[in-house]
Amino acid sequence: MEKKISVVINTYNAEQYLDEVLKSVSEFDEIVVCDMESTDATLDIARQHDCKIVTFPKGDAISAEPARTFAIQSASNDWVLVVDADELVTPELREYLYNTISIANAPQGLYIPRRNQFFGRWMTSSWPDYQLRFFVREGTVWPPYVHTFPTVNGRTERIDKRLENVCLIHLSNDSMRDIVRRTNNYTDGEVEKHADKHYGWGALLWRPFWRFFRSYVLKGGWRDGLPGLVSSINTGFYQFVYVAKIIERRMNKAQ
Repeated sequence: MEKKISVVINTYNAEQYLDEVLKSVSEFDEIVVCDMESTDATLDIARQHDCKIVTFPKGDAISAEPARTFAIQSASNDWVLVVDADELVTPELREYLYNTISIANAPQGLYIPRRNQFFGRWMTSSWPDYQLRFFVREGTVWPPYVHTFPTVNGRTERIDKRLENVCLIHLSNDSMRDIVRRTNNYTDGEVEKHADKHYGWGALLWRPFWRFFRSYVLKGGWRDGLPGLVSSINTGFYQFVYVAKIIERRMNKAQ
């Protein structure tokens, strides 16, 4: 029996790129849009592409993660590809996925490389930015916290980054205003996820420095010029805010 793939897209006010994204996945067997009560044209665009639409209450969610498992289990097929509402699936990636599930002993999950842009240019230092986005639906659970990967029931592998264009294309080109806003929101989620951590002076100094060093030096952010420097500083700043919030929470509880 022919194996089929469902594409799952979580949305909230995602009209900016959604039409282009849906066109890039139009040749898959099913497209499921899991919407978190959008107030823009997101649902109109999804209906134009004959998507299966399900709704997950937004509540106080700051990211798509709380709705991920619900969205995945809303798919009809055994294999699921999760695509964000600002990502394109290349034809080469689509072909690779169908070829993979047609072979015996296929992995139950695949980490897919993703190309990102920043300051209007494609970044070499963030490549391949692996994302665990393709897997068997049965038994897959996605933790409801920001910046988490799903737990897949079986073996996972990485797609070779040397395979040309077998990747996701991240369209988002966030401004510094967007990045600062998301840093504040997402680090709130990180605090909930790591509430048991007991960070102090060492973590407050070391974690931001290490993340900057890894991004700028080890991963080659210097090759991306000024955008690479800014991106690496942002990576360290995220850690500083996250650790500072953990410390703040602990000290407030101690009073």
